[in-house]
Amino acid sequence: MSVLRVHHLNGATLCPRVPARLLGQQGSARLVCHCLVLETARDGLIVVDTGFGTADVEEPGRLPGGFRALTGARLRREETLLAQLESLGHRAADVRHVVVTHLDLDHAGGLGDFPRAAVHLHERELQVATAQATVRDRLRYRAVQWAHGPDWHTYAETGDTWRGLPAIRKLRGVDAEVALLPMHGHSRGHSAVLVGHAGQWLVHAGDAYFHRGAVSEPPVVPLGLRLFEAQVRDDKRAWRASVTALRELRAAHRDLAMFCAHDPAEFEAMAQPAN
Repeated sequence: MSVLRVHHLNGATLCPRVPARLLGQQGSARLVCHCLVLETARDGLIVVDTGFGTADVEEPGRLPGGFRALTGARLRREETLLAQLESLGHRAADVRHVVVTHLDLDHAGGLGDFPRAAVHLHERELQVATAQATVRDRLRYRAVQWAHGPDWHTYAETGDTWRGLPAIRKLRGVDAEVALLPMHGHSRGHSAVLVGHAGQWLVHAGDAYFHRGAVSEPPVVPLGLRLFEAQVRDDKRAWRASVTALRELRAAHRDLAMFCAHDPAEFEAMAQPAN
């Protein structure tokens, strides 16, 4: 079954305390948290990444102070996916599935707003996030965001492919064309998310890259984002392979729209009225 409608929503605004030119921007520095809400015939609503949640807004201390200071996170209830869905006439219970690119605190904060939803992700991401083996892991993964005990559905590469790349094409209990495309490196279980809709594929690349210039030819990424990527990635070699794969994928196929989680220009280009 195909996806009926796609909503591109900003699940949080970040205003890093750096000159905008370092991010390739003018005026004030600004990043978004690009999330998707998919309306389907059989699967209810499917959410792709969640941004910050209601509890993050009500209790900012759930997020590390250093993170809030560095990113200038704007914690606003009206930007939570739950609030935006309510404004569209939906309820939390309408969300039956959440697919996450990874479990970083700005991607998984809203899980608690949809406690009945099945949560789909790469198995390695859940293993690392719940093990909390290093200080770095404890900062990026906030167990309080999934303290409600989600219905986890985890996956690993088993030989399936999409456009020649390892993929997980069938998510449990999901009839719609939604799949995971493992793109490790930013985190150890990071994946892009594929959505088939209206004769094309949406490729939500998560944090595999931070600026549209990373998947252009030749690649050109503003200095500030290059430095930030270097600080937050787990595996440089895997990250580089993932970005290269996405760049080649984008160049080779005209039937896809690719975007990452934090580029405001990509978000604004996609965030037209739901189609």
